Amino acid sequence: MVVPLRKNVLAIVLAGGEGKRLMPLTADRAKPAVPFAGIYRLIDFALSNVVNSGILQVVVLTQYKSHSLDRHITQTWRMSTMLGNYVTPVPAQQRLGKRWYLGSADAIFQSLNAISDERPDIVVVVGADHVYRMDFAQMIEQHVESGAPCTVAAIRQPMSMADQFGIIEVDPSDPRRIRQFVEKPSDATPYGLPDSPGEVLASMGNYVFDADALVEAVTRDADEIGSKHDMGGDIVPAFVRRSQAAVYDYKDNEVPGANDRDRGYWRDVGTLRSYYDAHMDVVSPLPVFNLYNFEWPIFTSFGPQPPAKVVHADAVATVDEAVLSPGVVVAGATVTRSVLSPGVHAGSGALVEGAVLMNNVAVGAGAVIRNAIVDKNVVVPPGCRIGVDPEEDRARGFVVEDGLTVLGKDQPFRA
Repeated sequence: MVVPLRKNVLAIVLAGGEGKRLMPLTADRAKPAVPFAGIYRLIDFALSNVVNSGILQVVVLTQYKSHSLDRHITQTWRMSTMLGNYVTPVPAQQRLGKRWYLGSADAIFQSLNAISDERPDIVVVVGADHVYRMDFAQMIEQHVESGAPCTVAAIRQPMSMADQFGIIEVDPSDPRRIRQFVEKPSDATPYGLPDSPGEVLASMGNYVFDADALVEAVTRDADEIGSKHDMGGDIVPAFVRRSQAAVYDYKDNEVPGANDRDRGYWRDVGTLRSYYDAHMDVVSPLPVFNLYNFEWPIFTSFGPQPPAKVVHADAVATVDEAVLSPGVVVAGATVTRSVLSPGVHAGSGALVEGAVLMNNVAVGAGAVIRNAIVDKNVVVPPGCRIGVDPEEDRARGFVVEDGLTVLGKDQPFRA
């Protein structure tokens, strides 16, 4: 979809997140650089949504352990410079003093040169660590029509989950206007929707601003004593207090190629469990999130890998409900409900069940991996078990959390 009304639009992707709740997956990389569904990085979903929406000037603000993220962006996200299109990472530059970003709003404040250089009419600000599809052009169109300088994208969630999100209370006389923005309320009852009292509107962390209003807001916030300099915690509430904030209901977003099963899918993969569950959404026979929507592709690069291969070795190879990336070899192993990333090798008689294996994991003959996340380059010796006995896993130095066993990148396997 083309960005409406011939507006000049700049996208800012906030990708400086540390992702502490995803440790050990974020021990060596920023959260947006964490691999997902075999060949992707989390940031690919935000960037693909922005580009598919027709927004082709994109700035990615990075900070925490950004090397692999910067490398992925520069090697993968290349567009026509002749037409003035770009996706460029911008690290914390300490333009305003010897300090790093204090929050997402401060990240934009310290990077205002990116806005002044481009001189956009509208700035779209998105997070870099959610799995979803969204046409931002439709949100921009509503933003322009509303006349509000700030629009917040929101998704409907059960009232029971309200304490996990920033919750939006709409004006009953104008359901597109935000009357109140409350961060993780313990009692969500007052915020039920007029047309669905059992649901609340939760902020998705995606925003559309008039450019001059955003510049003024982050500049004012920079001098606010006590501010956490956060987009959701400080900037949006400031617009709400001035009755200048509108809401965009994600249910109204129509993405080409979406089906009844995955329409409106959005998942915050901020914890190991939610990250794992999002992978299980991908591998199910009728996927809750469909990677095979070629009308709204998720772009990435996975390098010069050969095709995946499944062969019988000393045992019969069995694969079901599995995503096999390029370069994967299943040699007489059983793989079910799992995602195998590029270069994974599963040996004869091995069992991989309900697992997420990242690049170049080697599973020895007869080994068992169940209900686990295994980061890059881990070598699982023949006959060893992961995710079978939690106490055994803890004794080996693995993370055991919420029913999952997690091994970090390059983590040695202690027998």
